Amino acid sequence: MKGMNYNGYFAKVEFDPEDHIFIGRIIGIRDIVSFHGESVNELETAFHEAVDNYLAACNELGQEPNKPYSGNLMLRIPSEIHAAVASAAEASGKSINQWAAKALDRAIHVH
Repeated sequence: MKGMNYNGYFAKVEFDPEDHIFIGRIIGIRDIVSFHGESVNELETAFHEAVDNYLAACNELGQEPNKPYSGNLMLRIPSEIHAAVASAAEASGKSINQWAAKALDRAIHVH
């Protein structure tokens, strides 16, 4: 299952078979923000409300909300892997960044 995304925040969702509800939690931030719903539509609405309420609460408290990931990722990899990645990217007509982004996207969507 792909994660949920709203306003730059991402959520992990699980199903609780005992209560027959979906339970979600915003991931990638230090604060704990969760939500739930009995249907996908209800879950999505609850997720949007959770993000909006989180941002509003931070604003009221004068706190900076935890930011979701920026999109910048620095990796330290062995030089031979770096060389192989550079070669693969060049062969595909892409930059290393474009090639790596596509490879990582494929990796996270493998079932």
